[in-house]
Amino acid sequence: MAGSIKRSGKFDIERAFRGGTAALALSVLVLGAIIVYELFSSSGPAFDRFGFGFITSRDWDPVSELYGALPFIWGTFYTSILALVIALPLSLGIAVFLTELAPVWLRGPIGFMVELLAAIPSLVYGLWGLFVLAPIMQEHIQPFLAQYDYLPFFKGYPLGLGIMTASVIVAIMILPTISSISREVMYTVPETQREGGLALGMTRWEVVSKVVIPYSRSGILGGVILGFGRALGETMAVTMVIGNTPQITMSLFDPGYTIASVLANEFAEATEKVHLSVLVELGLILFVISILMNSAAKLLLWRMNRYGSGSGS
Repeated sequence: MAGSIKRSGKFDIERAFRGGTAALALSVLVLGAIIVYELFSSSGPAFDRFGFGFITSRDWDPVSELYGALPFIWGTFYTSILALVIALPLSLGIAVFLTELAPVWLRGPIGFMVELLAAIPSLVYGLWGLFVLAPIMQEHIQPFLAQYDYLPFFKGYPLGLGIMTASVIVAIMILPTISSISREVMYTVPETQREGGLALGMTRWEVVSKVVIPYSRSGILGGVILGFGRALGETMAVTMVIGNTPQITMSLFDPGYTIASVLANEFAEATEKVHLSVLVELGLILFVISILMNSAAKLLLWRMNRYGSGSGS
């Protein structure tokens, strides 16, 4: 009898544990559904008025109630891709150094300093970019690049604030994410594979490029996706240094605008129903972009693992 009660009590605890964890997991789906519903319902007036032309229009004039999302979509992707181009080689270089080349006593301090970058608030990055990086850009870096004005990326007057400064700031912000994940994935490479490469006469560079990185590349891709996702949604630091001008331009010297920045700047001041609905629709667009990027990344990882990437991560 006592044994039966004990088993019954254990069964009840196990059932409660399973039910509780299932409820927590389902709550994420419910929360996501609520967010999607609110975004769709609140952006309804804007969609009814502008339709899909809102995505392709370049106009942004709240006074005349003319709204278009294309400059913000362009600015979001342009700054994020540039930030990724800057951050990716730096992050991989740091990860390779810490896992393959650095002495053991140096790995801890450097790894700690890199991860500390992720703890710095976005506002602090923005202030640093505004008062330190932007003047350096205006006085030294952009004038040097301006001599190559035959390229569309370096046309215009060096203002300091603009797309280039915003991209550098975002690159610094996503660097610890990509670097930390890449480092942890590289640590999972079996030591026997490194030793086997060296035994075959490979140089250290060949071991890294032909053994370590191919084995780790699906995990590295995961870190890149997380970094790119943060770059897409970065708000305060970008808002402070990008210039906040809704235009489509290739020049890195020109000011730009992102979806997150326009939401931060105008949401509190939006009094008209259409203006508020338009801003919610921009948030919906950013949400959809994030979903599509993550879905594409999941598909890519699945294909890499299915058809043989050599990764053990």
